Amino acid sequence: MGKETSINTSAGISAVDYMLALISGLLLTASFPKLNWNYFAWIAFVPLFCSIRNKQSGPSFKLGFLAGMAHYVTLLYWIAGVMKTYGHLPTPVSWSILLLLVIYLSLYIASFAALVSSIINQPNRSPMWIWLAPFLWVGLEYIRATFLSGFPWENLGYSQYNLLPLIQISDMFGVYGLSALIIAANLVLFNIWNDFSEKRTIPWKPIVLLGFLIVGSLSYGTWRIKQVGITTKIAPKQTVALIQGNIDQSKKWVESFQGQTVKRYKDLTGRALKNYPDIVVWPETALPFYFLDDQFMTKQVVEFIRTTKSHFVIGSPSFRKEKKRVHYYNSAYLLGPAGNVLGKYDKVHLVPYGEYIPFKRFFPFLGKIVESVGNFESGKKGQVLSMNSGQVGILICFEVIFPELARTMTQNGAQFLVNITNDAWFGTSSAPYQHLSMAVFRAIETRRAVARAANTGISAFIGPTGRVFSQTPLFKKAICSHSLPLMNQRTFYVSYGYLFARLCAIMLFLYVGWCLYTGHFRNNKDVSLKS
Repeated sequence: MGKETSINTSAGISAVDYMLALISGLLLTASFPKLNWNYFAWIAFVPLFCSIRNKQSGPSFKLGFLAGMAHYVTLLYWIAGVMKTYGHLPTPVSWSILLLLVIYLSLYIASFAALVSSIINQPNRSPMWIWLAPFLWVGLEYIRATFLSGFPWENLGYSQYNLLPLIQISDMFGVYGLSALIIAANLVLFNIWNDFSEKRTIPWKPIVLLGFLIVGSLSYGTWRIKQVGITTKIAPKQTVALIQGNIDQSKKWVESFQGQTVKRYKDLTGRALKNYPDIVVWPETALPFYFLDDQFMTKQVVEFIRTTKSHFVIGSPSFRKEKKRVHYYNSAYLLGPAGNVLGKYDKVHLVPYGEYIPFKRFFPFLGKIVESVGNFESGKKGQVLSMNSGQVGILICFEVIFPELARTMTQNGAQFLVNITNDAWFGTSSAPYQHLSMAVFRAIETRRAVARAANTGISAFIGPTGRVFSQTPLFKKAICSHSLPLMNQRTFYVSYGYLFARLCAIMLFLYVGWCLYTGHFRNNKDVSLKS
């Protein structure tokens, strides 16, 4: 038995504590694109854990909130630019809306910090208790991804998108498995530093367990890459051509520019036909008119398709009249070589305040805040479009960041996935790179190749192991072609989905309930720790 020391957990927050929390937030952002310093994710939380050491849940919550603010402001800064440039909002209003979102997202990191403080600051608690924290983090990420409309933009695990052997565990646990592993590593490193600084015995059990998990993940990933590679080689193939039109967003919906837009896509497609593609993909709303309704423009597109002998996936707005009401959709059409419509997919997960107004019935004034907000409705979840040669699942724009949509399409028979998007809104910010990084995980989770066509980039192909091919530059006209496998097998994730994340959410609620019941969140003056 060691001696007991009394540590005052009611001490205030020092300037050093604030600085450590800020460092954690900035390290987190640096681990994501554009910087792509993904190794920072493995140490990013250590400064935050140091700042909340020997503190109650209240101060820990504040420090976690500060770390969250530093992270999300620097990660999502581009949202203010989008609202100012395309929503025509004044700069102060744009930044105020961004800060409201950042405040909301920061509450999750703040809650995590408060929960972790209840773990690491308890007397007589085994170092193995730290293994509870990764499950609490995943539980919070899952809530953030599903609560209200959900916003899983750049969950922690996404930071590792280019470490292929490590991220293959996503076909079992989704991106949440990576998030849990990263949090575990941060806590073990903190535990080592904490015990070393206080001249305690180094906690070997957590270190050994973490090493086992990392080595096990890398070994599994290496094996799966090889196994999936064998399956990919023997799978039937389709040659897909991606057309990046690079249409100026300010001209895109100008009626007099429609003909030039269609001509550009026709010209680029003509160049891509040299590779004899089975499928040609044009980006989200590549047709700046209502396809099939505008007879003149539709005829130009259909007659061109008939000369190509290829299938086409084309983005276009659409509408459906029902009695006195008109329903508008952000859609993708699958056209056959004869120019006939084989199917239409309507976007399911719409962008709040971009494509629709949430709670419009209760807050009608919100529709007047952003000039160019849409009035779209959701389509049918999990819809798969069929060709003679295979079945395709289409994800429009930021639908690719929602794993459940790709999973449902795969369950319904999709053999490969197409993501059409228009990232022109983001300019040259980090957002297009962040958007692409999340698409990598849809390929691994479902073991389906992903063809991604973006108006201004980044267009790319992603193999079933998450490897990115033929990545195009931003704001340049481009074409790229690749032979993609038509896959049929089901992964553990496709079969069971959010099982791991939901179990973590249950564990989160149980732990919070236990803390409330036992009074761990009360403002105790002192905590007696063994040293």
